Amino acid sequence: MQLIGMLDSPYVRRVAISLQLLGLPFEHQSISVFRAFDRFHAINPLVKAPSLICDDGTVLMDSILITQYAEAFPQKKRSLLPTGLGELQRALRIIGLAMTACEKSVQIVYEHTLRPAEKLHEPWLARVSGQLVAAFQALEDEFAKRPRAVTSTAIDQATLTTAVAWYFSQKLVADIVPAAGYPALVALSTAAETLPEFAAAPYGDGTYRPY
Repeated sequence: MQLIGMLDSPYVRRVAISLQLLGLPFEHQSISVFRAFDRFHAINPLVKAPSLICDDGTVLMDSILITQYAEAFPQKKRSLLPTGLGELQRALRIIGLAMTACEKSVQIVYEHTLRPAEKLHEPWLARVSGQLVAAFQALEDEFAKRPRAVTSTAIDQATLTTAVAWYFSQKLVADIVPAAGYPALVALSTAAETLPEFAAAPYGDGTYRPY
């Protein structure tokens, strides 16, 4: 399998870390959807990151769908999702919150970087910022109330996705969600970033290197 996209995307990074924890080998091509549009287009005309080129050449998109596909591999080391209905419900709620936090962070970044300053839509920014704060506050409450294990053998998809989302937000929109207000998420992210699977796929424009 080949993972296409840059690790400064929380969606690409989420897939790279998930595949490692599942024990599924892959290659990574760090290709920008902006700076290398034509190159990405040749792989996937939709130019959407992450894209996963499967062994038979099929291209999958969207980190939620890619990780769902990866979970179906019978040779995976373990599942990152619980099997019990109640625990699965809770995990999916957390993943939904974390993915929303990623989405709103990206929207804020794009609004500031892709739109001319004189055309910034402040009501839209205020709305999206409010959604971002609400998502992270819900995650902070969740992990403060019930901390999760953060080791390579115990971390699950909900915890992984939350850690990736928080790290991304602190790199780009920390002024909206300052770390001082989210101690449980800071502790979670700090622990997660020490794991070899996170270190092998560091945030930025580098390429995943197996540890």
